[in-house]
Amino acid sequence: MRLKYPKKGKFGEFGGRFIPETLVPAVEELEEAYLKFRNDSDFKKELHYYLVQYAGRPTPLYFAKNLSEALGGARIYLKREDLLHGGAHKINNTLGQGLLAKRMKKKRIIAETGAGQHGVATAMACAALGLRSEVYMGYKDTQRQKLNVFRMKLLGSVVHPVKEGTQTLKDAINEAIRDWITNVKTTYYLLGSAVGPHPYPVMVRDFQSVIGQEILTQMKELEKKSPDTVIACVGGGSNAIGTFYPLIDEDTEMFGIEAGGQGIKSGHHSATLAAGSKGILHGMLTYLLQDEEGQIKDTHSIAAGLDYPGVGPEHAYLKDAKRVKYDAVSDDDAVQAFLMLARHERIIPALESSHAVAYAIKIAKRMPKSETIVITLSGRGDKDVEIVEKYLSQNVKNKR
Repeated sequence: MRLKYPKKGKFGEFGGRFIPETLVPAVEELEEAYLKFRNDSDFKKELHYYLVQYAGRPTPLYFAKNLSEALGGARIYLKREDLLHGGAHKINNTLGQGLLAKRMKKKRIIAETGAGQHGVATAMACAALGLRSEVYMGYKDTQRQKLNVFRMKLLGSVVHPVKEGTQTLKDAINEAIRDWITNVKTTYYLLGSAVGPHPYPVMVRDFQSVIGQEILTQMKELEKKSPDTVIACVGGGSNAIGTFYPLIDEDTEMFGIEAGGQGIKSGHHSATLAAGSKGILHGMLTYLLQDEEGQIKDTHSIAAGLDYPGVGPEHAYLKDAKRVKYDAVSDDDAVQAFLMLARHERIIPALESSHAVAYAIKIAKRMPKSETIVITLSGRGDKDVEIVEKYLSQNVKNKR
């Protein structure tokens, strides 16, 4: 299905640049630099070097034989972004933006993080490239992701816990933007997901598109065709849009899976595309979780990286264009998928990725064995083992 993309960072009616006047020069400078360097041969060569030699690309496309046989349906492949340096797909983007920041002569980098993976990837990229980094993280997230907080500090980053609002990703982004406004001349804001004002959604998508490009090449080598189905989790949506974009014109069914939390009807979830409405947040027009007065609702997910009340504007566009189907998976189903992949394949996925695994488990059973599913395993689950252990022990207590 061939889609027509408008210019200037608009995806249909979504996207755009809704920002304070003080940030306009900085965003215009960023766009100018990105347009200048994205096709520059030296920039591409240096990025390729770091992606291969430092981050560990290309990542394997692993046939999950045991899981496929247990389900008895489609053949399931795992795109192993969890094997990248740092344990997640985030390094693809931080290396790209870090190299761009250097060319823009910026020496101080700020970032936001939810689960901590983008913060860790920012710290790693900045250490490799000789840049100073500071990371904003919701206080609630610093408590449930203590390991990643320590990793960021170990790698030389300053971590700022944010105690305003819900103390999660939304509030970390708010604080990072405030910092950027104050220090706009010297500071580069390295946004971690495909959200925010133009050119961030386009830029992050492009740096993450290496995922989908590799999937397409690898599947044609392994199966002699593009995948029948691809599935990726969606919070802000960077791993998902990096998976989907190179496959837009292929005959591939695509699913983006959001955090259903305790159920859509409960109100305790982060399923923006399933239950949201159109509005403006963090410089973009997109789908949001908001009340009748336009106030942002509190969100919930067992996966800190999916705990966000908005979504990248390109996902909003792909939903309305009906090119990608979006659905939600509950906390409980994500935990069960976490356990199932660990038991059958001895691979421990991030809780974010477990939402995509859960949806694959659901649909694979009713698909013929001749068809294929690719799951983008966006990160590894070391950071989530204690969360899952606590969740399981609480459920046992509640059932007594």
